[in-house]
Amino acid sequence: MFGIGSTELIVILVVALILIGPQKLPELIKNLGKGISEVKKMSNDVKSTLDAEISAADEERKQKDDVEREAARKKAEAEAMEKARQAEAEKQQASEEEVAKAPKTESEKA
Repeated sequence: MFGIGSTELIVILVVALILIGPQKLPELIKNLGKGISEVKKMSNDVKSTLDAEISAADEERKQKDDVEREAARKKAEAEAMEKARQAEAEKQQASEEEVAKAPKTESEKA
């Protein structure tokens, strides 16, 4: 407890008994216990509040990351679709050029 050994605690209690007196010492210890209890209660409240805020911030960050990831996925998908369309258009244009360059058949020559 606070790095105080049993011998040191006994010395502190004896000094307190001498300085405060036997009538007021129990009341002082009772009030000190209540004060320590209140401090612990307040520190637990602060800790739970901080934990809740941290959890909320983490959840918000995760949602933001999910939105950004989804936007990046949609962008990549759109780019892939556009590349596929361009490749298909180039392929079609190349085949049309081949047909235009091909020698004409007998019926077309006449």
